[in-house]
Amino acid sequence: MDRMNDRALALSRALSAEESSDRLQAALTAGTHPDDSYLGPLLERCAVEPDFYVRDMLTWALTRLPLEHVLPRVIDETRSGVPQARSQALHTLSKLGDQRGYEVITAEHLHDAEDEVARAAWRTAAGLVPYDEREALARSLVLELGRGDLTVMRSLSRAFVELGEAGLPALLAATLGEGDASREAVVKHARATMRLLEDPEATFVLE
Repeated sequence: MDRMNDRALALSRALSAEESSDRLQAALTAGTHPDDSYLGPLLERCAVEPDFYVRDMLTWALTRLPLEHVLPRVIDETRSGVPQARSQALHTLSKLGDQRGYEVITAEHLHDAEDEVARAAWRTAAGLVPYDEREALARSLVLELGRGDLTVMRSLSRAFVELGEAGLPALLAATLGEGDASREAVVKHARATMRLLEDPEATFVLE
C-alpha cells in the first residue's frame, strides 16, 4: 500500500510541474505504465490542467486503467461543482466508450451554462446514445440551437451529424415559423445543421 501511495504521490508532483511539456510527459508515462494508484492523481489533475494537450493525455492515461475502477470515479466527476472537472469527465466517458456512461448524462449537462461542459455533453451523448433513444436526445439538443459563437454552434451541429437521420424531425420543426432575432438564429443554425447532415464534409455556414 505504501509503495502504491508513493507512486501516486510521485505522479501528483510530476503533474504539477511548471512546464506543460513535463506534465505531458508525466501523463504519457502514467498511461504507458498504468497503475491503479494513478487514478486519483489523474482525475484531480483533469479538473485544473490548463493545457489542452496535457488534458487529452490525462484522459488517455485514464482509459488505460481497468474500466471497472475508472468508470465509477469518472461518473462521480460529472457531478463536480468545478466546470472543467465535469467537461473532462464527460469527455473521458466518450473515450471509455461504455454505454453506461450515457445514463449519467443529464439535462443539466446538455444545457449547462458553461459552454465547454455542454459541448462535451453533446458529443458524448451523441456517441453513446442507444439507437432507440436518438430521437429523444435530438429533441433535447434542438433546444440549444442558436447558442453561443460559431465554435459552440458547430459542436452542436456535429452532434446532430452523429445522430444522423434521427435528428431530422427535431431540426425540421426548428425551422418553422418566424420571430425575433433569437428565433432567426435558431432557424439559421437548424438549416446549417441540416446541410451538414446531407454533406458532413461541407463548410459550416449560417445563412
